[in-house]
Amino acid sequence: MKNRLVAIGSRISRLIGRAMAFGRAKVTAVGALWRSSLQFKVTASTLALSTAVVFVLLMVLQYQIAERLLETKERAAIAQTRAVLGTAETELEGVDRTLEDLVGRMEKAKKKITSSSPAAHEAGGSAAGAFEPVLASGTRAFDMTDDTAQTRDAIAVGKYEKVPAGLRTFVEDGRESKQIHTVDGETFLIIGAPITANARALQLYLLFPLSAEQNTVSTVQNTLLLGGFVLLLLVAGIANLVTRQVVLPVRRAANAAGRFAEGDLDKRLSVIGSDDLSKLAASYNEMAASIQSQIRQLEEFGQLQRRFTSDVSHELRTPLTTVRMAADVLHASREQFPPGLARSTELLVDELDRFEGLLGDLLEISRLDAGVEDLAAEYMDLRPLVERVREQVRVLAGTAGSPIELDLPETETSADIDARRVERILRNLVANAVDHGEGLPVKVTLAMNEDAVAITVRDYGVGLRPGEAELVFNRFWRADPSRNRRTGGTGLGLAISQEDARLHGGELAAWGEPGHGSCFRLTLPREQGTFFTESPLGLPPDPPAVLVEPPHAAVLPGEAEGGAALPAPNGDAGAEAPDGMVSGREEVSR
Repeated sequence: MKNRLVAIGSRISRLIGRAMAFGRAKVTAVGALWRSSLQFKVTASTLALSTAVVFVLLMVLQYQIAERLLETKERAAIAQTRAVLGTAETELEGVDRTLEDLVGRMEKAKKKITSSSPAAHEAGGSAAGAFEPVLASGTRAFDMTDDTAQTRDAIAVGKYEKVPAGLRTFVEDGRESKQIHTVDGETFLIIGAPITANARALQLYLLFPLSAEQNTVSTVQNTLLLGGFVLLLLVAGIANLVTRQVVLPVRRAANAAGRFAEGDLDKRLSVIGSDDLSKLAASYNEMAASIQSQIRQLEEFGQLQRRFTSDVSHELRTPLTTVRMAADVLHASREQFPPGLARSTELLVDELDRFEGLLGDLLEISRLDAGVEDLAAEYMDLRPLVERVREQVRVLAGTAGSPIELDLPETETSADIDARRVERILRNLVANAVDHGEGLPVKVTLAMNEDAVAITVRDYGVGLRPGEAELVFNRFWRADPSRNRRTGGTGLGLAISQEDARLHGGELAAWGEPGHGSCFRLTLPREQGTFFTESPLGLPPDPPAVLVEPPHAAVLPGEAEGGAALPAPNGDAGAEAPDGMVSGREEVSR
């Protein structure tokens, strides 16, 4: 028995759980529809408000109708009672005080009242309907079991037990009174009046059934409910129709705007009539035509710019090759030239190197714009790649006095990458950090999670002003064009790096604050064709444990080839640097 009760309880719990889940699902669906559909929202709101108004109106109408019916019934019943009261007083006038004479006269009066009811109706009480008379004598209230009953102090003729005690008290005190009373499920309007034509205290009660009025009120109530329901349906239909006339053009406009945003620039709205929605459609079409024209102009300009860049880059290759060959011959024979001419030969070779770098960047940009670049990805460990980048930038870092610190995991950190492109990204980032690091350390951090690998390059130099973190990846943009340039950047390095990151399905982001340095973060998926939701490294980075003050006019140790100490980058403008470099600041591709 106990197991059966447990099984029944478990079944009831499951049913309740399913019902609650079903209810939650429906509520969620309605909530989603409410948030997404203006038509449903307006229709539901109109229906809810209309329901409240109709409910209040139905209650007021039902109350007023019931009050008017009862008021009419009471007026007719009072008139009927007064007409019948005259007949009763006439019949009971001068009655003897003996019980036999009193009972006989009361029965005779009752019959007279019953038989004379049509005359009473003609006297003005026809609206009261049928009634049941009760005659009583005495002051004691008691139950009656037949039409005529008597005790030592009271006599009653009729259904005296249907008269409530409170009404009897009022009438026995000589006052005319009325009361609505329900007996055995039947409701009566009872009018009581004292009979004053006899020395003995007599009372007349007329019981008017209210069944007809109750039926009338019930019929009116059902009619009002049905009419209210139909009215609500009509209101909901009208609201839905009116809202649909407004919502459908808005939906068409939203769909057209969505298709326009997806690249369907020829999509337009149909203009019918001259109402406000038609004016909106016409304005949208004019706006779309204007935007389409501007977009096409920009596309033509962009194509012209890309073609110009590509053509110029290719056309300059041939004369550059010739000049390069001549410069190499001169550079190889520089020891035979006078000192000034030998120095000019070295400067010529350096500038040709920079010119070749600029042409290479322009060609790379043109290939990226044309979409002809391929990704030669392979699964490899990124730690050796980061170390190789540090070795490539070591001379530049030694010149700037900014040591490069690596924070690499002890375990293998592998990903499916194009090593050439990732190495180029890191080389650009580290060179930028060294150039803008004001002689302070540059920190490179590598981390990995299940979906992605990330590398941050952090410097503590000049930083970025508000808004510049979004501009650093623009082509040819520079943070401070007035600064002298050291590394010979073209202004295309970060733009190319961002395109390389996108080819991998990753992202390149920047952060910086004036006086607190900057940080660039490269995040790449570990597998090509997959997506990552979170980078292993945060941006902005955590503040340094020790606040490093920017260097002033002091000599900082720098590491160059051979371990020679170098002067601070912000030292005297005329200080000499190794390999014939002139001290000064050069802008990197920021």
